[in-house]
Amino acid sequence: MKAIWPLAVITFKEGIRNRAIYGIFLLALLLFAANFLICGMIMQEVGKVAVDIALSAVSFSGLLLVLFVGINLLAKDLDRRTIYMVLARPISRGQYIWGKFVGMTLLIFTAVASLGGCALLSIGSVRFAFPNYFPRFAWEPVLWALALIALMLVLLAALSFLFASFTTSSFVTLVLTVVSYFIGHGVSAIKALVEAPEAVGIEVSAATVRLVKAAYYMFPNLSLFDIKIQAAHNLEIPWTYLAGTIAYGLVYTIMIVFLAGLIFSRREFP
Repeated sequence: MKAIWPLAVITFKEGIRNRAIYGIFLLALLLFAANFLICGMIMQEVGKVAVDIALSAVSFSGLLLVLFVGINLLAKDLDRRTIYMVLARPISRGQYIWGKFVGMTLLIFTAVASLGGCALLSIGSVRFAFPNYFPRFAWEPVLWALALIALMLVLLAALSFLFASFTTSSFVTLVLTVVSYFIGHGVSAIKALVEAPEAVGIEVSAATVRLVKAAYYMFPNLSLFDIKIQAAHNLEIPWTYLAGTIAYGLVYTIMIVFLAGLIFSRREFP
């Protein structure tokens, strides 16, 4: 831990200084401002729309953070060959991966906390302007939604570190991370569809079913972390679901980062 923490702090500071993060935050602020304008034009289900837009803005901004800041944190060391100076110190390659990942996790938590505060302010302003349209609103589901968004982004960052541990291009890492994001959000619904195709009147081959099942077990189920609908409609979220999702995210993330460190420790540098 003594070797990991200093590297994590350096990674966090490097991420904060990245110019892309300011553009991401500016985009998020514009989305939060648009939330108030959109809700003013839609005079039905204003409360649900306000919560959904605010949480979607946090999730989208966090995704951009992982793709354009997180991936660059590791790729920059490889492209500029500064990794040789780091590994020349008493630190293993596995510790290097963990240090970078912990720093990225701190950056994600800080960003989600900041964006989440803006989201809550955005929802609160809409609620203040249109109090009659928030009959069943509660803050607790919104806070849980923000927490799961942060955990989902950490898991996605872990996947990007895994891809960066064996690829030689940051572009390939970016593409693989984006593909994993979309597969992770859609594979659960697709699996349910191909397992009961008669419900929608389609035919699915056995090879397609096996392919979808393989993707379901290979990629993380990111749809578990999406509870924006429950938060927008103030639906009850069972504690068992929250505990299971958090445990799933933590275990999957630790396994992915451990695998990334193992692969990176055996990688040969030019």
